[in-house]
Amino acid sequence: MEWSTIFHEITTKHDFKAMHDFLEKEYTTQTVYPDRDNIYQAFDLTPFQDLKVVILGQDPYHGPNQAHGLAFSVQPNAKFPPSLRNMYKELEDDIGCKRTTPHLQDWAREGVLLLNTVLTVRQGEAHSHRNIGWETFTDEIIRAISEYKSHVVFILWGKPAQSKIKLIDTNKHHIIKSVHPSPLSAYRGFFGSKPYSKANDYLASQGLETISWCEK
Repeated sequence: MEWSTIFHEITTKHDFKAMHDFLEKEYTTQTVYPDRDNIYQAFDLTPFQDLKVVILGQDPYHGPNQAHGLAFSVQPNAKFPPSLRNMYKELEDDIGCKRTTPHLQDWAREGVLLLNTVLTVRQGEAHSHRNIGWETFTDEIIRAISEYKSHVVFILWGKPAQSKIKLIDTNKHHIIKSVHPSPLSAYRGFFGSKPYSKANDYLASQGLETISWCEK
């Protein structure tokens, strides 16, 4: 199975013409992130056959030089977003490694699908592309992963991400959940939740290669 086959199944099942027309106008008349070439980078960097972990975000960062198609990740020269800084703090506490770069392309290449539920946003306007059709698309992506894969770890931070559990067959996949790493909630249960070691423990228990979370 490949993403192209899954994309074809989804676009056959749903009509995304209105969303495509909206995005065409937005990219022509507004500043929209990420660049068009990077909208699907999460899928480009994590082939379906290599997928082992899904980390679910919401919509892309809406500031310049940040979003590049991977949830929680920003471009190499961007300032660290607060949630990512907390993710790294927990990573160091959990498995003892420090990361210094704010992009997560190496995680993606390790088999971690960094999936936002909405894949585009207008500059300076959080959630501005909510409910244009992306949620339908990404819900179907989650369903397809659940159906066609086995023993995937879904890391779900915060209530919006955890609302997607209904799309996942929990008998054949593993769910790790906690509050969101945002500064607004991280101290209420994200710190100390050990998502990285727990993901690797599960993968190892299934005889699968673990994720190298540390910077290479």
